[in-house]
Amino acid sequence: MNRRYSIGIDLGTTNCVVAYASLEAEQPEIKVLKVQQISAPSQTESLESLPSFLYVPRDQELESGVFNLPDAPTYPVVSGVYARNMSADQPERTIAAAKSWLCHSGVDRHAAILPWESPQEVTKYSPVAAIRILLERLVDAWQAAFPGEPLREQLVTLTVPASFDMSARELTREAALAAGLPDDFILLEEPQAAVYHWLEKTGDGWRKAVSEGDSLLVCDVGGGTTDLTLVRVEQEGGELTLRRLAVGNHLLVGGDNMDLALAHFAAAKFAEKGTKLNAWQAVSLWHACRRAKESLLTLDGRETETVSVLGRGSKLVGGTVSIELNRQEVQQLLVEGFFPLVASDSRPVREPHSGFQELGLPFESDSGITRHISEFLANNATDSTGGFHLLLNGGVFRGVALRGRLKEAVEALRPEASSVTNLGGPEDLDHAVARGAAYYGWTKESGGVRIRGGTIRSYYVGIETAGLAIPGMPRPLQAVCVVPFGMEEGTEQDVPGREVGLVVGREAKFRFFAAANRKEDAVGTTLRQWDEEELVETSPMELTLDVDEAPEGGFIPVRFHSRISELGVFELWCKSAQDEQSWKLEFSIREDQDGAEAQVN
Repeated sequence: MNRRYSIGIDLGTTNCVVAYASLEAEQPEIKVLKVQQISAPSQTESLESLPSFLYVPRDQELESGVFNLPDAPTYPVVSGVYARNMSADQPERTIAAAKSWLCHSGVDRHAAILPWESPQEVTKYSPVAAIRILLERLVDAWQAAFPGEPLREQLVTLTVPASFDMSARELTREAALAAGLPDDFILLEEPQAAVYHWLEKTGDGWRKAVSEGDSLLVCDVGGGTTDLTLVRVEQEGGELTLRRLAVGNHLLVGGDNMDLALAHFAAAKFAEKGTKLNAWQAVSLWHACRRAKESLLTLDGRETETVSVLGRGSKLVGGTVSIELNRQEVQQLLVEGFFPLVASDSRPVREPHSGFQELGLPFESDSGITRHISEFLANNATDSTGGFHLLLNGGVFRGVALRGRLKEAVEALRPEASSVTNLGGPEDLDHAVARGAAYYGWTKESGGVRIRGGTIRSYYVGIETAGLAIPGMPRPLQAVCVVPFGMEEGTEQDVPGREVGLVVGREAKFRFFAAANRKEDAVGTTLRQWDEEELVETSPMELTLDVDEAPEGGFIPVRFHSRISELGVFELWCKSAQDEQSWKLEFSIREDQDGAEAQVN
């Protein structure tokens, strides 16, 4: 296929962005695609981002045609700016943070559950369907701008949080393919995309900004999540290279939490003036505070902002109530609340759970992002005394005070580092991930610096032990490491150890586990006991492996052989010890599916 464009899609919790570059150019010239969207009934705007909100209109609103985009397909929901604005006025009809729901294993992500807790008369959508609709809107925007260049025929890179597990990545892939992305699209971790954007902006100058042995912490604070990635600068063949060492947990804390904290602060000011806000006004205040935060934290922002909400029982401008927020008090609230100075042994406060909990997104109980960073750095300590660099991403870091405080906090956490520096600046934070994804695709085709890293977790297969059956008790399970941490793509190896019995000719459950912090386990390591928080079970495979003639006992002695393809697909081969027969269990540890098929060879 003669692909002409590298397209990067940032599927953000709060905003979606599309960037692109011509693959025919000698040097990448990356541009951001403008997305036409509804800004008000019968009004449209073309903007460089699509807010990740979906508004479910009433039947009469939909039938009126006021939400139809010119020369575009008709959708059952409204996306973008208007939907974001309606999240303040009609939150029960607005889907927000669909991406966070996509990685929430506590709900059925194919079930129609969004908008969450909306009335029965509101049409609901599954998290997968909501993501598909957002991506369809981006595909339609591309086709409108480039009618002769189908997106399915381009090189497309879609970004996801580094902390997305295999299940969340597979659900993202499912939604993306249904939305019209090409079958061979690439999933790229958002922090890596931010690094690629930095590489694009600095050119060959990046080799002067860092040295061998330096560490790079990518801190991506988005609207709803915080993503952490640690990268090390190494030397190979006389050239500096970048290797990803670790990624953090999926942290549901970000800019939305800051908006809510500011809303509580503002509500107290309203109360001082004798105005007690009802639930509807409180939601409206939350979104009003987001706009105030963005203005007060930017370098050239205003010193004060007026925050207003409609008076109860009135929709007239004259019925509004207002308070003033100033830059200093807002910075103090957000800096100390979300980026406190902490010691290196500080850890997030995790309150004991109540026996009964309301279902919903599993937000972090501790909003102190620096405490999460302290834990991440402690779990991924390096011997490096070289330079330590910060690469910040996310709109909240337009605030000078937040950037400065995070640097100060990391200096306290890494006193052994020779220096701590900020890489990059506050410009283009909203587009960095999409631009970095487009640049990654361009380097994949044209050559350039690539971040290496291999697998970000160790992977294990569950082996049921032999022994006497006990009523009501399952047989103990052992976990054998078949993929060690950091195993490179395009490599394979035999798994040492004794033979195991492979169940054939009847349905069986194949259980797999993953660990982010057991970097010391070599291939073949057998665990007989483990902490359930340390070794996490991934989606099991239930299938039947066919054979020409079922053996006595229903199983065949096999040995394991692991392979990771160039595309990041993990293949576990089960090779018969008796003949040349073998079985391949295949799922993806990076960008494909997590338990989709088995093949007999």
